[in-house]
Amino acid sequence: MDGQEAAGQDPRRQGSTTAAGGVRNDGAGRPGPRTFGVEEELLLVDPGRGDAVPMAGALLDLYVRPLESSAGPVLTAEFQQEMIEVVTPPHSTLAGLQADIVAGRDIARQAAEDVGVRVAALGTSPLPSDPHPVRLRRFAAMVEEYGLTAREQLTCGTHVHVSVESDEEAVGVLDRIRNWLPVLVALSANSPFWHGEDTGYASYRSQVWSRWPSAGPLDILGTPDAYHQLVHDMVSTGVAMDEGMIYFDARLSRHYPTVEVRIADACMMPENTVLLAGIVRGLVETAAREWKAGTGPAPVPTALLRLAGWKASRWGLRGELLDPVTSRPGPALGVVNSLLHHIHGALEDMGDLERVEELTDQLLHTGTGAVRQLEVLHRTGDLEDVVDDAANCTVGSEIQGARRGMPGD
Repeated sequence: MDGQEAAGQDPRRQGSTTAAGGVRNDGAGRPGPRTFGVEEELLLVDPGRGDAVPMAGALLDLYVRPLESSAGPVLTAEFQQEMIEVVTPPHSTLAGLQADIVAGRDIARQAAEDVGVRVAALGTSPLPSDPHPVRLRRFAAMVEEYGLTAREQLTCGTHVHVSVESDEEAVGVLDRIRNWLPVLVALSANSPFWHGEDTGYASYRSQVWSRWPSAGPLDILGTPDAYHQLVHDMVSTGVAMDEGMIYFDARLSRHYPTVEVRIADACMMPENTVLLAGIVRGLVETAAREWKAGTGPAPVPTALLRLAGWKASRWGLRGELLDPVTSRPGPALGVVNSLLHHIHGALEDMGDLERVEELTDQLLHTGTGAVRQLEVLHRTGDLEDVVDDAANCTVGSEIQGARRGMPGD
């Protein structure tokens, strides 16, 4: 959830030093590649017990936010006090974004240590938790309205924002990336546990998130008018409190030209977040090119996209996925390769191809965060060890050169 957005603010304001919770973007239409940025939600955990603790308020009270919008990653509040969000500024290169993902996690680590806790990049808390919403009237209203769905909503995701040139292009992009988004669930899967139990899912966060009545995949809409009318109609029902609660898998900014892809789990390893961002920008660029060329979107029914999302949530990369074009089951490796083939030209033109292929090979070799969590539990038999290992991985970057200072934008 975008905590500040649910409070009635737009967290994606571009060039804003007060845009808590969202990527600051200097706008589309600028020369060069599309800009992109990342929001990462992180759990705050007790360093001894491993359970999630409500320390966001104390952490942010001590945290000194940069004064300039371009000063690097910032920390913001979220819906629950057991989590914070790390927000990068926009970047035009994958190397620049990579450096800020690593730097942002390190800022979060230090801020957490200042109040005696740790940060852990986990999609859900492996240990039982009793979340505490941030004390805002808006959030109290959400708990009252949505009951257990809101009270239990302690999930952490990764949101990738990519600049677009117009609302027309943005909707063209949404129509053409929708069938590829479930693959991102499989690549980012990092939430096999819920309330101390092995759920059998690689991404149980996806199941918890789908409880929101306004969450999930979009139909093919065709025009900005159709998109905005749908949002208007959803809010008019009263089921969604306002536009801030339109939780599509991918959506438009309400005020600025960006597409936000929000379907993925928080990734345990920073390099997996880098990979996710690179793939998302590749998808957006590929879709925009198709839209401009008049190539129609794949006519995959929304009901089948829900099944594809469930399949990815259940198995991650360890089983079959549904092919994004045919909706037929196939090996996960083949589906991932199809995704990379689909965005190959865009990645090559933006200079991201080699890095994305390298990070994909690494992920396929080492496994997702869900795989690592399960392996740690199998080895130690203790969920506290699972959390401890995840906290170490959150800031123990394996990205070569990231801490030595990489070329920016």
